[in-house]
Amino acid sequence: MRDVTPTPALHRRSFLKYTGALGAAAAVSSSLSACSAGPESTNDTGGGGSGGNSTLTAVIGYGNDGSWDPTQTASAFSMAANNHIYEGLLDTDPISREPYAALATQVPADLTGTSWKFELRPGARFHDGKPVTADDVVFVFDRILDPKTQTLGKGFFASWLKEVRKIDAMNVELVLKFPFPEGVSRLTLAKVMPKHVFSKPGAWDEAIRGKAIGSGPYRQTAHHPKSNTTFEAFADYNGPRKAAFKKMNWLTMVDAAPRVAKISGASAGAPIADNIPYANIEQLKKGGMTVQGGAGMNNLFLMFNTQHKPFDDVRVRQALHYAIDTDKMVQVALKGHGRASSSFLNEGNPSYRPAKTVYAYDPEKAKQLLADAGVEGLKVDIMAVNVSWIVDCLPTIKASWDAIGVETTLDPQETTAVFTKMDQKQDYQVVAAASNPNQFGLDADLIMHYNYGPQNLWMGYARWAGDPVAKKLFKDMDQATQEPDATRKKTMIQDYIDVVAEQAVLYPVVHNELMTAWDPRKLTGIRAQPYPGINLLQAKWA
Repeated sequence: MRDVTPTPALHRRSFLKYTGALGAAAAVSSSLSACSAGPESTNDTGGGGSGGNSTLTAVIGYGNDGSWDPTQTASAFSMAANNHIYEGLLDTDPISREPYAALATQVPADLTGTSWKFELRPGARFHDGKPVTADDVVFVFDRILDPKTQTLGKGFFASWLKEVRKIDAMNVELVLKFPFPEGVSRLTLAKVMPKHVFSKPGAWDEAIRGKAIGSGPYRQTAHHPKSNTTFEAFADYNGPRKAAFKKMNWLTMVDAAPRVAKISGASAGAPIADNIPYANIEQLKKGGMTVQGGAGMNNLFLMFNTQHKPFDDVRVRQALHYAIDTDKMVQVALKGHGRASSSFLNEGNPSYRPAKTVYAYDPEKAKQLLADAGVEGLKVDIMAVNVSWIVDCLPTIKASWDAIGVETTLDPQETTAVFTKMDQKQDYQVVAAASNPNQFGLDADLIMHYNYGPQNLWMGYARWAGDPVAKKLFKDMDQATQEPDATRKKTMIQDYIDVVAEQAVLYPVVHNELMTAWDPRKLTGIRAQPYPGINLLQAKWA
């Protein structure tokens, strides 16, 4: 495997176990066992109050039964929880993604070299009372960079990070393959874990199932897959973002109706929830809730099987994108909370520029492209994940394709079913699904490598990696990663995104907002994220 592998070529079954969701967009069933006996009541006993010893109850619209291993997971629930339980050398602001010193005492002043040195925070302890040392830092990075160990984290570090060295008990050095200033924000993805706990036989399997011991402001007190996870403030935490809530109880409620009901009315059982359906926004506002959206990379994408004719022809892929009435989709399905994609990146990304190919609604052009490709009487089956907002968007795609003479069948199903079929290399035509790489960060190099690359999981599903255009694209991506000049790098990334847009192998149709609701009479300091989950490290009782 090359160092620049963007996303580990995991077997899909393992990938689903690690992530718990496709791009953290849908819950995935599993048979994981609880980490402690007998679930705590999921009915909060203090979330309706505020201050003192009250428990903050939060409702998360994603499953808590995905992997909790920080080196592996893309699960919305566990990634959000791990940001409260664990620390990186540096962590990042949940909105701006600016790095700040977490376990390290400071952010390196010079990011232009190939050596970054960090001193660990004096007195930092893990939740079991043991001190945090350089050995723990090296332990985690060694796992991520180990060529024999397949982790999701490898795709975020292996292309630019050579090794992590112990200087002494409280100091480490990161040795880079080449200058890579963007890497400093990625250090939050390498959560420091206690070597004395997770080096034991079977410990990584326990981490997947939910065992979490970090050095962050909250320690996990119970974990019950498909039900709830509880936390309490860690008394010995001496870092920069102290716990404001003595206890927290995070409920997993994937179904929208009970999630909205839990935060509604005078007897609401929780003051905050994420993943709010657009149809419930006004209802919640009238009830006194604040409802805000975060616009980012959350998107509905189409992925074509390029080995199933006629989808090997770029003109056919383009035609089907041009045919979609995206304005109607945004207004009807997304209730105005989205935008038609004009690049792979969303418009708020620092590296965004409109792609040279923008799929504005043009049914006549779509018909002409199909005619040019010699395609008549095309019948398409869209295999889609059954995420609620994706399902809401599907009728617009069907109506649009039917209107240009493409007979379209919608086939929404469980996420696991969709990707098990691709794992088994079953034939398919088009997949419609959701993705949001913003949970890992904002930098365009990370986002694009998460989706495209020679051994990338998604490119394996699209069966495109062997195409000559793909090989040239991957080479251009590698060169952009190593480009030292920031302005030049940005241009190089924008240029290869033009190729991604033109080829339309895996490409977003719309980017949408993710909505968070909270009671401002009870909570303050909440900020809506443009990716799944919540971050309460700067929140407090009102």
